Amino acid sequence: MPLMKSLRQIAPAPGIAARALFDRHHPILAQIVPMRRCNLACGYCNEYDKVSKPVPLADVERWLDKLAALRCEIVTLSGGEPMLHPDVEAIIAGIRRRRMIAGLITNGYFLQPDRIEGLNRAGLQFLQISIDNIRPDAVSQKSLKVLDAKLENLAKHARFGVNVNSVLGSGCERPEDQLEIARRAKELGFSTSVGIIHDGTGHLQPLGERERGVYDEIVGTSAGMYTRIRSFQQNLIDGKPNDWKCRAGARYLYVCEDGLVHYCSQQRGAPGIPLADYTREDIAREFDRPKPCAPLCTIGCVHRASVLDGWRRSPA
Repeated sequence: MPLMKSLRQIAPAPGIAARALFDRHHPILAQIVPMRRCNLACGYCNEYDKVSKPVPLADVERWLDKLAALRCEIVTLSGGEPMLHPDVEAIIAGIRRRRMIAGLITNGYFLQPDRIEGLNRAGLQFLQISIDNIRPDAVSQKSLKVLDAKLENLAKHARFGVNVNSVLGSGCERPEDQLEIARRAKELGFSTSVGIIHDGTGHLQPLGERERGVYDEIVGTSAGMYTRIRSFQQNLIDGKPNDWKCRAGARYLYVCEDGLVHYCSQQRGAPGIPLADYTREDIAREFDRPKPCAPLCTIGCVHRASVLDGWRRSPA
């Protein structure tokens, strides 16, 4: 893929693109998990529990020191539900203080006006909220009916970018819900994205006709994050593998609540190295290491962090 086309696909800040061009051995995006516990129990999610305590702020601060030393560009808080962490605002402020871009992925349940103002003061720069359906069901309670008031709070108070994400694929009984969610997000001035999910056995299934129609309409009327990697998503829609170089462990780092670096939330244990011990040599190794899960990967954030280097040839 030509370099400039790669850069335009994810439209990063110009400085990030320039630094990525000249130095391939630093992370673009790190997702950290300061809180594994979640207030919800969505049927498709394997990224939470009900018992974990928050990672102590001092430990998270050490993570941030290390990520800054590795010249990481963006740090996003994930979970579980990161807004359950009692020091979430201090963590965000710590990211900004170290001159990294600060993001947050949340289920949205705690977005009252006073919490949003706290995120503003901390310096949050972007937030993603996932909404799965119009009304709660047995699979997910992240519904527009429950969260619409929180979206209105964001529209009134947030001084950071907001993206509303929805998913299509196995287990989505009413794909038209995603279209209504996207329309509501656009009405409130938010960007939107739509991802493709595996079935319950971890296999990728092609989207049906109804789901394809919904996906095309959402993408055609939005300017969200996932819509900038259309060829990648189109193959997933068709149930086909993608031929791409996954840079997980290099451009993208997933740091779990134990402070270990993994390829992503679905590949925990590899490489499984403590962030405190992670080096540019580890990044260089993982940059070129083939990932057997890559062809049918549905994790858009890893692809977006990797696409900047799609033009590079791996060594023979």
